[in-house]
Amino acid sequence: MIASHSVLRRPLLTAVLGASCIMPALAYADINPEFFGYARSGIGSTSGGGSQTCFKASGAPAKYRLGNECETYAEIGLGAQLYQQQDTSFDFASRVAYVTAQDNDDESLKDDDNNISLREMYVSGNNVVGGLPGASLWAGKRFYKRHDIHMNDFYYWDVSGPGVGISDIDVGTGKLSFAWTRSEGDDDGDGLFPDAGQQISDDTLDARWSDIPVNPGGSLELGVDYGRSSLSEWQKDYYDDQGVDYDEGDKGWMGTIEHTQSGWFGGSNTFAVQYATDGIITRDGNAVGRGTGALRQEGSMWRALDHGQVWLIPDQLDMLYALIYEDKDMDDNTGRKWFSAGVRPVYYWSDIMSTAVELGYDHIEPQSGVTGYNDSDHHLTKLTIAQQWSAGRGAMIRPTIRLFATYAKWSGDAYTDARNANSLDTGAGPNNVDFDDTDGLTFGAQMEVWWGS
Repeated sequence: MIASHSVLRRPLLTAVLGASCIMPALAYADINPEFFGYARSGIGSTSGGGSQTCFKASGAPAKYRLGNECETYAEIGLGAQLYQQQDTSFDFASRVAYVTAQDNDDESLKDDDNNISLREMYVSGNNVVGGLPGASLWAGKRFYKRHDIHMNDFYYWDVSGPGVGISDIDVGTGKLSFAWTRSEGDDDGDGLFPDAGQQISDDTLDARWSDIPVNPGGSLELGVDYGRSSLSEWQKDYYDDQGVDYDEGDKGWMGTIEHTQSGWFGGSNTFAVQYATDGIITRDGNAVGRGTGALRQEGSMWRALDHGQVWLIPDQLDMLYALIYEDKDMDDNTGRKWFSAGVRPVYYWSDIMSTAVELGYDHIEPQSGVTGYNDSDHHLTKLTIAQQWSAGRGAMIRPTIRLFATYAKWSGDAYTDARNANSLDTGAGPNNVDFDDTDGLTFGAQMEVWWGS
């Protein structure tokens, strides 16, 4: 009897197991995964010998990038729409980024110059909040409404990170978006923490009113970001014992006014003005609107910038351009003024082949308390010519394969005798010009591609 019962149960067991395997397939049968990302890689050399040197002025938050990128970098993303019922949907997105020094075939991510990071992992629900049609509710780690200048990869408004928010609430005149995101700093940069692993959490509250029509083809975006360090009780006690006053430097805010004009000589133009205070400012890096992990960073910053793309000759000659002025006035005199200007005209010989020329200029005026690089006024001019083969016409069309030559000239010695930063930044790539050089020449090849969302 036991044997007969076992025999009878086998078809039933088989059917149950088969159904359990089929049900997930049926539930997810309509899911179409989306593959998206960005990548660049290539090879380059410095005329005097050694691998490609990348030229960036010390103290500048960015450098002009055509023929001036020394790493292999990629962002690989996977996502999918998981649910859709009428106008309601849920979407998932993820993104992993990695960077290598572009030195070898096999480059371990354990090396200091190589890294891998999780950049995005979030779910968004569209039209899930009653009474707010068109709005998107989201939670997780994500790139959030980033604003940048492509020519020099300068992000001037970026509160990305883990968080939660609701975006694109239609208010009749434009759209409202609100978000809470988080970033961390590592021991305030001065070693006061007894354990460097105990980092400072920074919370940022972001509010934006976008797509405000102001003129034909023109729209306005207004935003306010407030950031503050979220200190635990033991951290407060520790800083109190150290005599650190964190009442002002641990918080700050940034306001942004941005106008975008479409149909601008066949392209578009963006003009922005920003003002920021105290803990939301970074001394040397980008002030992007989120907290920095600094407790005693007091001062102010204002920035004005203009950038865009225009067609000088329709379908024959277009140009990217950028103009930036930034003034960081820190109470401890560790700020600086930064002026930057660049143009990149591209002439199209055919739908595939083009020639690009990029001219960029950066000028740094440090305050009296600056250390770690050239503490006097210094500047860098960089010129690149590149022959390109792309998948169409237009400065933002990819993929592209290019051959390039880059020449740069700067004021003052490139590095100190110990090859630390002087007029050139040492973190932009290999440092293969001589320490007392005032100019350099590089050449090489690069591919660049982006695809999907």
